[in-house]
Amino acid sequence: MSDKVLKATFFEEHDANPELLTGRRVAIIGFGSQGHAHALNLRDSGVSVMVGLYEGSKSAEHALREGLEVRSVAEASEWGDTIAILIPDTRQTEVYHSEIEPHLKEGDAVLFAHGFNVHYGEISPPAGVDTILVAPKSPGNKVREQYQAGRGVPALIGVHNDASGNALEYTLAYANALGCTRAGVLQTTFADETETDLFGEQAVLCGGLSELVKAGFETLVDAGYDPELAYFECLHEMKLIVDLAYARGLSGMRSEVSDTAEYGDYVSGNRVIGDAVRAEMREILKDVQSGAFARQWIEEAKTGGKNFERKREEEKLHGIESVGRELRSRMSWV
Repeated sequence: MSDKVLKATFFEEHDANPELLTGRRVAIIGFGSQGHAHALNLRDSGVSVMVGLYEGSKSAEHALREGLEVRSVAEASEWGDTIAILIPDTRQTEVYHSEIEPHLKEGDAVLFAHGFNVHYGEISPPAGVDTILVAPKSPGNKVREQYQAGRGVPALIGVHNDASGNALEYTLAYANALGCTRAGVLQTTFADETETDLFGEQAVLCGGLSELVKAGFETLVDAGYDPELAYFECLHEMKLIVDLAYARGLSGMRSEVSDTAEYGDYVSGNRVIGDAVRAEMREILKDVQSGAFARQWIEEAKTGGKNFERKREEEKLHGIESVGRELRSRMSWV
């Protein structure tokens, strides 16, 4: 279950003290979506940065082209006094125990962009080490893009272990160097960040959305409508609605669509997302809170991910994918 929930505190740029990063050495472990954004934004904010990668990593050339120093994960971890672990969740535990943990010393900080492994007990940094969270609420390319434009993306921050006595202040300084305090950061816990993130992905953003789109497409096709027409109505136009809701909220979105669409929203939306769906959402949340989903996913990864890969390939064969590929090939702006 979750840690005790903090009353949400919102911090902005004026709340951060950039001087707390003076003289600190930040080892960025990984140079993927989040890793490259953290490394480049911190470097451009005047922070001393080194990238840690496994031998033969394809990302090394990219990091070197950007003028960053690249070493092995172990070397970077030994060099840094802040180690930002920004590799996939399923790889973190092995890499942490073999290449990061042996080099941690009192006064260091270990930073995560997702609380998964700490919350579920896969990684437990030493008591003398700050364990902190900075989770930008955007993909890494957007984190970098907004920073370069003089703006920022919002983020969640949290402190799991405050060994130094100023872990929160240091976390704010890091988020500031990343550019996130320009948009504002919200304090939370590792538990709440992890559980809400997993639930949102499964029930709404990825799982819920994918199944809703496919169900709508299948319903129209099964009723005899042209698959291309079904694609346009159930997937293509989704971006219009999502963009409006993203910029203006649900009420703002409704003010921009037709009165017919708005009325249909009110009378039919709750028929699709009814009591049965809400009950399943509660069950999904229970699986996240209890760790059942985490255990399932960790076991899947440890055993080679065969079920994961099988499902990935099955989904590529769905009718909406072939129809979509053909239609998108005519959309030069996509």
